[in-house]
Amino acid sequence: MRVIAWLVEGTWPACVDAVRAHAPDTSQVLLLHVSGAEVPGVAHGAFAGLLGRGHRERDPGDRLTDLGGTSAAELLDAAAARLGRPCTRLERSGRVEREVVAAAEDADLLVLARDGDRDRLGPHSLGPAVRFAVDHAPCPVLLVWPEAAPALTTLPPPPPTPPPPPRHR
Repeated sequence: MRVIAWLVEGTWPACVDAVRAHAPDTSQVLLLHVSGAEVPGVAHGAFAGLLGRGHRERDPGDRLTDLGGTSAAELLDAAAARLGRPCTRLERSGRVEREVVAAAEDADLLVLARDGDRDRLGPHSLGPAVRFAVDHAPCPVLLVWPEAAPALTTLPPPPPTPPPPPRHR
């Protein structure tokens, strides 16, 4: 069985714990972190637009890319230590939701965590990237709460029942 755990800052421990609890010990586990290209791209553009195109060595976008790579490596190392069994680590960058779906192409299970409103049950508990991955994953998905799930009392009330149609005599 090939299991991919999509790791995101703040919610990754729940994904690793779900792999430990639900994936057989013989599973091939891939710990995946995806960095979006948006922030370094904005910094590159701002630097070029405001300060000119010279002095490439001072471009803040390059520094942000380096910091992101270091942060991702540390996250993957911490996740591997928490998992406590052999695994592969993979860092990708690009459109996050599409990179996750592409990585899951040959997977038997994709594990990911809710990233939206975690105070109540419902569809708003999924942010856009997680919603995309859930909707487009080419394999079964295990969706976990990063902390204890909210109580059932947080469900919104049901819509009102429409009146019955009039009876004709």
